[in-house]
Amino acid sequence: MQKLKQLANQYIMLLNILLYVQYASAQDIKLTYLGAAGWEISDDNLTILIDPYISRLKLGHSPANSKEDPRKSYFDTDYYESDTVSINKIINKADFILIHHSHLDHLADVPYIAKKTGAKVIATETSCKILKAYGIPDKQMYIVKGGEDYQFEKFSVKVIPSIHSALNDKHYFDSRTQEKDLIAPLKLQDFIEGGSLMFLVRFNSHKVLTAGSMNFIERELEGLEPDILLPGVNFSRLEIYKYTERLLKITSFPKIVIPTHWDNFRVPYGFSQQEDINKKIKPFIKEVEAVSPKTKVITPVHLQTISIKKQ
Repeated sequence: MQKLKQLANQYIMLLNILLYVQYASAQDIKLTYLGAAGWEISDDNLTILIDPYISRLKLGHSPANSKEDPRKSYFDTDYYESDTVSINKIINKADFILIHHSHLDHLADVPYIAKKTGAKVIATETSCKILKAYGIPDKQMYIVKGGEDYQFEKFSVKVIPSIHSALNDKHYFDSRTQEKDLIAPLKLQDFIEGGSLMFLVRFNSHKVLTAGSMNFIERELEGLEPDILLPGVNFSRLEIYKYTERLLKITSFPKIVIPTHWDNFRVPYGFSQQEDINKKIKPFIKEVEAVSPKTKVITPVHLQTISIKKQ
């Protein structure tokens, strides 16, 4: 009898060790930069995609286009076409997809990815109308407007109302939303903003705050205290009053900041992004150092994974 008790205790101890190892492993998260505002975030048990835009179309006569890029140019009146070959190489699985707003560099590849992976999509009504036009069923979508706070089996997510960047050559507030049912395929010009969001994604020991543009509503970020911040770092942040200082202060100076939405997403993967690093990332790092010298800024590289250990 004593021997059986010892074996039982040993079995329980071993089981606890295995459970601890599994739990501890789940605390480490991996972030892979997909370009634009796109990310794959996983903890081995869960894969979440943020604004996965892989196609990186060559857009019109944009000065951001490269002369070395031989691909066809797309204009607003052209029908959108996903680069499914590239998507299949990069995206293998997804449990959830979170969409900040409905512009094509955030949403346009999601219909194909949602069908491919079966992932649940959390997005605005405009985004979901576009997804529905491409055949994504209602049961696969959570329509949100900001303020929702959901607890799922393996993570939780707070949906945060936000605003898109302004000024520069667009002196207006784009309040358009897609009100009517749409029929796919859609043209590039059909991917309107449709309202903007941010997301606080809570893993077991990490809180990741994501952004889809270079703006935010300060009061909506009070008390969130993420340890990982993914802020938009394109030029339009310079049009926002003390953007970096205010964002870091209101989020209680996160330990890790990884810039997002700074790259030239009009050229394929593999093209140099050094000019954007020099003009956007390096000045942003100096801004962070001036306000929060203890914060670590990590410059992401396309399709390379950043592993962050448990706290």
